[in-house]
Amino acid sequence: MERLDTGIHAGRLSPAEYDKNFSDLHPRLDKHEALVASDRCYFCYDAPCMTACPTAIDIPLFIRQISTGNPLGSAKTIFDQNILGGMCARVCPTEELCEQACVRNTAEERPVEIGRLQRYATDAAMQAGKQYYTRAASTGKTVAVVGAGPAGLAAAHRLAVNGHEIVIYDAKPKSGGLNEYGIATYKSVDGFAQKEVDYVLSIGGIEIRHGQLLGRDLQLADLQSQYDAVFLGIGLSGVNALRVEGENLAGVDDAVDFIAALRQTDNKADIAIGRRVIVLGGGMTAIDAAVQAKLLGAEEVTICYRRGKEHMNASEFEQDLATSRGVIIRHWLAPKAILAQDGKVAALEVEYTTLSEGRLATTGETGVIAADQIFKAIGQTLVSSSLGSLRLESGRIVVDEEGRTSLDGVWAGGDCVFGGNDLTVSAVANGRDAAESIHRMLAAGTQPAVAVA
Repeated sequence: MERLDTGIHAGRLSPAEYDKNFSDLHPRLDKHEALVASDRCYFCYDAPCMTACPTAIDIPLFIRQISTGNPLGSAKTIFDQNILGGMCARVCPTEELCEQACVRNTAEERPVEIGRLQRYATDAAMQAGKQYYTRAASTGKTVAVVGAGPAGLAAAHRLAVNGHEIVIYDAKPKSGGLNEYGIATYKSVDGFAQKEVDYVLSIGGIEIRHGQLLGRDLQLADLQSQYDAVFLGIGLSGVNALRVEGENLAGVDDAVDFIAALRQTDNKADIAIGRRVIVLGGGMTAIDAAVQAKLLGAEEVTICYRRGKEHMNASEFEQDLATSRGVIIRHWLAPKAILAQDGKVAALEVEYTTLSEGRLATTGETGVIAADQIFKAIGQTLVSSSLGSLRLESGRIVVDEEGRTSLDGVWAGGDCVFGGNDLTVSAVANGRDAAESIHRMLAAGTQPAVAVA
């Protein structure tokens, strides 16, 4: 007999089911597994995997170090390029980056498990409390970093290593940005995001001030006057609106808020979920929300995406993960209206779509999908009201190849910049490279001018 528990409820599962459903997606390799996995690497001289890595980690070198029983040396190779290599090993779409480029795919259609090997090495170093870096002598220079996400943390660490004093301002009560608030719980368990923040801060010279929102608690112009340089890693805090009837009904929620709530709760049973859930969108946020809705006990979870499978921003691996968990992905459907019963969500009316001369168009056909909860995962936007005259393009901050913005002394990186690809690893690369640019500028300012004969 079908259960008549319509509506949104908490505690749909037993404690054991929650623990099982939200266990580590890719558990750490043990020593033997790591040696076997590393032995599959050809250690290519002109490694395509390294070229495919946004942070340009020397992948053949770090895998060789694992294969020779030196995981701590391997971790240093990783951290030299990516100080957040532990989280990137967990959340990077390696199947579209380094592992897709692996030459093992040609012969065996199975790449070296680069991501899991990276986790093996970085976990070993962090668990051993191994600190590879010491700060240079103090330069007396100060840098403000706005945003304690991947870009901001990477920038702060590199600047601190070079002897500068850093103050990070972040609007949230905890550091980490999307690593703490924005990824599926099963991808990063046991409070790893905060452990990684602590590891980054252990270099010293970095102060974090939480609850500080740009435009409310601090102004960009004030930071420019108070610090020798400013780095903006503010991410995308705005959420796109559906702009359809019924959007404000009870039961219509932002997927980013749902994911954040799951990340912060100590008891998954406290998170309410519907029996029939619809997620609107085609990116990683949509996948993470849909899979976790299913893991919380939703009986039917459907992703509705207005274009085709090949247009989804979520990787094919993530789409397959969702379907393996029982999520239904329906393409070529656009939301038309959210239908209500007793003031709550009852169904989603959709329009069928198609491509006409390269443009998305509706076919005139409509349908209705029953639902008691709908999550919006249709993209986030930059809140630019606090950025003054900073040059923007397509709603993002314009930067040059070094991360410099249109304002003197201001750099930016991560999801907030134009041309980014919304990946943690890319944000780390942005922060690291901007920090090097800031350091060059600050170092030049402290050196005496060269006399011209």
